[in-house]
Amino acid sequence: MSGLALALVLSAALVHASWNYLLKKSGGGIGFVWLFGALSTALYCPIAIVLFYQSAPISPAGWTLIAASGVIHTAYYLLLDRGYRSGDLSVVYPIARATGPFITIAVAIAFLGERPGPLALCGAALVIGGAFVLSLGSGRLGAARGAIGRGIGFALLTGCTIAAYTLVDKQAVSAAAVPPLLFDWSMNLVRLALTTPLALRRRGEMARAWREHRRTAIAVALLNPLSYILVLTAMAFTPVSYVAPAREISILFAALMGTQLLYEGQAGRRIACAAAMAAGVILLAVG
Repeated sequence: MSGLALALVLSAALVHASWNYLLKKSGGGIGFVWLFGALSTALYCPIAIVLFYQSAPISPAGWTLIAASGVIHTAYYLLLDRGYRSGDLSVVYPIARATGPFITIAVAIAFLGERPGPLALCGAALVIGGAFVLSLGSGRLGAARGAIGRGIGFALLTGCTIAAYTLVDKQAVSAAAVPPLLFDWSMNLVRLALTTPLALRRRGEMARAWREHRRTAIAVALLNPLSYILVLTAMAFTPVSYVAPAREISILFAALMGTQLLYEGQAGRRIACAAAMAAGVILLAVG
């Protein structure tokens, strides 16, 4: 991986962990998810229009990939939001982010006949072990423990969507040559269209999100596309097998934010587990 690609991916990791921290801190909900999607579409619209007219026409394959990514990302945001409303940032984020690469390797072994080397197997063990230890020792009982379990469940489902959209989006910006920012904006427009009917049923949540969290929503609206645009830019000239694992350093960033800024507790154990999972994802790639 070139120095430029690495700088893009590490910057994206920090930005990505930051907007997830803001989403968790806001309390989430469909009103907030819709609001930052709408604001993001509006804020990036001028740049997207300029790119649309300056770039080569998007091929039918490109439009198909945009639509597919929009559907997958809709599921991603809804599941991620539910996870944060049930569990801690320092638990949900690492499990969700590490699940995607792990699923990719598991599918390759089960269906494609691939045989990973010793490093990859060690990486898989670190991911599984880190996730297992991270999900234990909460020290909570009853309904709270049930909520933690739901949070982990939603994190695992979120990881499935991450594996899916990573493969789709790589094809969009490389094979279909859709400009990263234009792709992200168009995909976000699809997501906005899909979530609008859900949001309209909860107008009160939309109004409350704007009244109480509009500054946070604006920040997420700016940071959310920026983090992925940086990744897509790196993927345009770097193999996805390098980019996808490297960006998972965000797992460690999110664990630090959750334990140090949100005071979620058990900082030593959670940061250690997150670091092990991040290292495991990297080993999955190089092994």
